[in-house]
Amino acid sequence: MTAVERPAGGTLDAAGLSALRRRTSAVLVASQILGGLGVATGIALAVVLAREVAGTESLAGLAPTATVTGTAVFSVPLAALMTARGRRPGLVLAYLIGAAGAGTVVAAAVVGNFPLLLVGMAGFGAASSANLQARFAAADLAEPERRARAISNVVWATTIGAVLGPNIAAPAGRSVSGIGIPEAAGPFLWAAGVFLVSALLVAVLLRPDPLLTARALAPAEERSPAARSIRAGAAAVRASPRARLALVTVTVSHTAMVSVMSMTPLDLGHHGAGIDLIGLVISIHIAGMYAFSPVMGRLSDRFGRLPVIGLAMALLACAALLAGTAGAAHAQTAAGLFLLGLGWSAGLVAGSALLTDSVPQPARAAAQELSDLTMNTAAGLGGAAAGLVMAQAGYGRLNLVAACLLLPLGALVLFTRRGDSRS
Repeated sequence: MTAVERPAGGTLDAAGLSALRRRTSAVLVASQILGGLGVATGIALAVVLAREVAGTESLAGLAPTATVTGTAVFSVPLAALMTARGRRPGLVLAYLIGAAGAGTVVAAAVVGNFPLLLVGMAGFGAASSANLQARFAAADLAEPERRARAISNVVWATTIGAVLGPNIAAPAGRSVSGIGIPEAAGPFLWAAGVFLVSALLVAVLLRPDPLLTARALAPAEERSPAARSIRAGAAAVRASPRARLALVTVTVSHTAMVSVMSMTPLDLGHHGAGIDLIGLVISIHIAGMYAFSPVMGRLSDRFGRLPVIGLAMALLACAALLAGTAGAAHAQTAAGLFLLGLGWSAGLVAGSALLTDSVPQPARAAAQELSDLTMNTAAGLGGAAAGLVMAQAGYGRLNLVAACLLLPLGALVLFTRRGDSRS
């Protein structure tokens, strides 16, 4: 097998490339476990903390909205940094910003400053951006026929930390009760420490950089820097109907999930659930998001991306029906939230793989940047709207609105299928 140049010098043959894929995957899996733990530990009580600081339920939805908005805002410069210098510096910076944001949330809770809390939640969202970008780092070196599985394995790794996180939120809160920090802010203090460890892990071990290596492996004619701008990524998405479908899939799946999930703790609280039960339900939801992602990856590689996108739509619709009609039936709410996470997983894995498939290699990082920006911006708006819908019309109507988001996605799937059958 012909050897190819490493980004930092030396050569890389077929056996070396296989070993590098395994090492890169292992580092990303470890960072995802830690990152998922930090994000889930903090986010489990974000709405509860926001209600305590703001003093009103109608503003509580702005906390997860600020987090998702921060994820969207930071995704642009972080992805630009990755495009220019590789995945490692972008992921490290994202975790460091997330740690600073978590610390700011704790400070805001201590002084009772709601605007400062929102600033901290926005910074906290950068860690979510790192977790999302890691799935594309896994795809950088993957063979095309195994790309969805590579993405899903990294997404799956988040399960361990993300399921554990909400369940340690209560003890994390109790651990700070004697040092003048509100109990609901304790998880954010723990999250800050976890993000710092994640940043150190990636900085030391994610070498050589997977994106830079993938570019070095590409043919010379596919290494043009001009194709790496966000404008080039947008042009690549516009030129491909399947890429457009991929973008809409991840956007709708993420927006529906964030809108419903962020308001579920409040609805559970309205029906008598305590912090421990809320943490359990959110853990079940997160298990649905991550634990079955390898299944979604295998289905996407085996049967194609479009059937799994259809599965995502069906799961999200069933989730809205169950959760929206649960009332005080906590078990039904938990089942709905599990299906909500499962539908998100199917949409994210299949949509991310389809996007990577559908644009040329030079424009992939830019198209992925556009994808994360679009889905997080839409989810941020959805989270803000969810708080208003929850306050004015209730949790059931919120689920109905989330289900309606699936209608344009379904139309686009049918349009794409017809285009494929004519070609």
